[in-house]
Amino acid sequence: MGWWQRIFGGGRPEVEQPVAVPAPPTTEQIVTSVDAVLARASGKAPAAVTARVQRVVETVHEMVPRLDRLGPGSQQAHTVVATATSYLPEAVDAYLRLPRDFADRRVVDRGKTSLLILCDQLDLLGATLDKISDAVSRADAVALVAHGRFLEEKFGTSGLTLPGQVQPGQALPGPGAAGPGTTSGPAPLEAP
Repeated sequence: MGWWQRIFGGGRPEVEQPVAVPAPPTTEQIVTSVDAVLARASGKAPAAVTARVQRVVETVHEMVPRLDRLGPGSQQAHTVVATATSYLPEAVDAYLRLPRDFADRRVVDRGKTSLLILCDQLDLLGATLDKISDAVSRADAVALVAHGRFLEEKFGTSGLTLPGQVQPGQALPGPGAAGPGTTSGPAPLEAP
């Protein structure tokens, strides 16, 4: 359709093509992504970088099976996935593209070398993932405590007494003692 027809009408209306939205990465893709970053950094980056990458990789491995607990559309789940598939690879790969001498010795920003800048970025990613992991663990712990309180309320204060059950504050019977509802020892004497 020409510009003249768009202005004055006529012709067929244009049909908008649907935009294809990529599927979210699978668990395998997330894990593979961080493992590949660690493999690229190992032997090529200083130990300080490799240790920090390892910390992020371990946290991602721990978090991936628990992402569903964060809920659909969760910003925290997005952060974990983006860290594994974008933030971590981009930071490490940008560093690895630099000549080692330049990256490790040349000051490039606010008195820091590329190495120090990368370490700061990796520390930030690691701390962020640790906070998310702690939040998920706390939520699981709160659920466990709530369930325990429910069980206590349901069964702990019940008036139901099972045969042989010792009530709170009652002493445990000694060896050879008779069970509940029976007497032991000689029968009491009765007056004639």
